[in-house]
Amino acid sequence: MSTLRFDDRVAVITGAGRGLGREYALLLASKGAKVVVNDPGGSLTGDGVDTAPAQQVVDEITTAGGEAVAVTDSVSTAEGGQAIIGTAVERFGRVDILIHNAGTVRRGSLKELTYDDFDAVLDVHLRGAFHVVRPAFPLMCDAGYGRVVLTSSIGGLYGNHQVANYAAAKAGILGLCNVVALEGAAEGVRCNAIIPGAVTRMAEGLDTSAYPPMGPDLVAPAVGWLAHESCSVTGEYFVAIAGRLARAVVVESPGVYQPSWSMEQVGEQMARIRDLSEPVEFPVVPDGHSDHIRYSFGAAQGVTA
Repeated sequence: MSTLRFDDRVAVITGAGRGLGREYALLLASKGAKVVVNDPGGSLTGDGVDTAPAQQVVDEITTAGGEAVAVTDSVSTAEGGQAIIGTAVERFGRVDILIHNAGTVRRGSLKELTYDDFDAVLDVHLRGAFHVVRPAFPLMCDAGYGRVVLTSSIGGLYGNHQVANYAAAKAGILGLCNVVALEGAAEGVRCNAIIPGAVTRMAEGLDTSAYPPMGPDLVAPAVGWLAHESCSVTGEYFVAIAGRLARAVVVESPGVYQPSWSMEQVGEQMARIRDLSEPVEFPVVPDGHSDHIRYSFGAAQGVTA
């Protein structure tokens, strides 16, 4: 088995001052990547600025003989995203890899969650993804090469209590991932989503005493492979939690076609409508959107294959 390396590759990693992002940065740097370590160093809720976390990671990398630069601009604004990508170009000449890992948490029940707390979390997770993807993507397309890894969550897949903002943002990440993969397919740019589970400061306030080992080191190899030139997939979602790696997909039941429906008929047919014994999947690339429409139209025409 050959050793995978990132020699001469430039990686931008957001939220890289602590936790998962730090692990990604150290791994890629140890394999030869030049790393832009982005982290404003704020609190878990996104308040405040501290240059130390990003600089400490840079110091670890350079002490080990690698190359890295710290950037403390926030992904929460378009200007911050442009500054982060601009630093990579200014310092290292290009961007080959983008890993958006930055995140904040502001908890609150749906009955009580404030509009400010909803927006603040979307600003970092979802809008933050766009703020770095938007300036990096054209550069990757012009170069004919790129690897993008966006961070979703099981909260985005399945929801969770008291994090409507976080769940909505992480679900939105999957939609953005799909579009990056679709539009990048012909340009040599691949994009996938990681759905990580690890005990980091994001787990503050949770009882993790019964958890199995689930450090960031159990997630980083999957992200590393998705960021590597040998990554052979795009537009897919991968779960990495407590040593378990899996692919998550959106599937549909075959469904039921009728030329017309009444409310009563919907209820009568609900068991068949919901029957997932033969699930149907429409891969994002090359054209899941059109494949879905063709399948649905085919049902009306008596063709389901």
